[in-house]
Amino acid sequence: MYPLRRNRRLRTSEVIRSLVRETIISPNDFLVPIFIVEGKNVKEEIASMPNYFRFSLDLLEKEVKELWDLGLRSVLLFVKVPDNLKDNVGTEALNADGLMQRAIKTVKNAVPEMLVMTDVALDPYSSFGHDGVVADGKILNDDTTAILAEMSLSHANAGADFVAPSDMMDGRIFEIRSLLEDEGFYDTGIMSYSAKYASAFYGPFRDALDSAPGFGDKKTYQMDPANRDEAIRETLMDIDEGADIVMVKPGLCYLDIVRDIKNVVNVPVAVYQVSGEYAMIKAASEKGWLDHDAVMMEQLTAIKRAGANMIASYFAKDAVKLIS
Repeated sequence: MYPLRRNRRLRTSEVIRSLVRETIISPNDFLVPIFIVEGKNVKEEIASMPNYFRFSLDLLEKEVKELWDLGLRSVLLFVKVPDNLKDNVGTEALNADGLMQRAIKTVKNAVPEMLVMTDVALDPYSSFGHDGVVADGKILNDDTTAILAEMSLSHANAGADFVAPSDMMDGRIFEIRSLLEDEGFYDTGIMSYSAKYASAFYGPFRDALDSAPGFGDKKTYQMDPANRDEAIRETLMDIDEGADIVMVKPGLCYLDIVRDIKNVVNVPVAVYQVSGEYAMIKAASEKGWLDHDAVMMEQLTAIKRAGANMIASYFAKDAVKLIS
């Protein structure tokens, strides 16, 4: 029957290839990470993330309006906290007039329809650079989850649509969901970083927020990159505790994990294409070794093809400009 079945017939032109394409990237696929700093008229390029910036609140307003005009509808906010406001218990994270809380209000005032997700973790606020409270060189789980719940409540009070705990403490989704429900924030969603690996790809992000750990590493709470089945256990526990969306982080090296999770859960799956993945493409393309746009789109397509319902990516603006 071979002469009757020629698969290349469906590849003969761009028109037919587009018509039968299985995976399509659209603006609706993206969460846009935004880094925020104090000050006025600040737009600082991050040295290890070319063409990506930190914004002060006045320029954040302009940025989110531009995103909306491009068709990007969701942002994920991160703040760079001044060193003098850092301590071991994230006191500044609960400040109702803190940078994150003001950033949420800035976005909502600028574009009320924009979906606002917020990073929930102690590392930007920690004098130790860790995602939890430190005692005798150890990261305390339960002390940390109580603070993360209060932080989430503060973000919800400021107007966040979703909180996104990125810390990997055990039981924090239950603590956050319980407090939000107790305080009447029934509609505030939780996007849990459920399978966040102790990856070597996070370096540029830590430069962006000055949040590198002051001692040791994060391997006692982030996942071992060698483990696969553990990701399923972590994710199912987060769903049981109240997560609305689950995330795999990083992206490209963990597409098997994305597919494993997609096959067993009934909630949306997010993937974070992290700073190291972004920086590698930028660096290689600047050298002329790779075609920037082609590799960018190939990686984004691979992430979605693996099962991602949404992608947090520093390429969001570049990608939507290209596809539009």
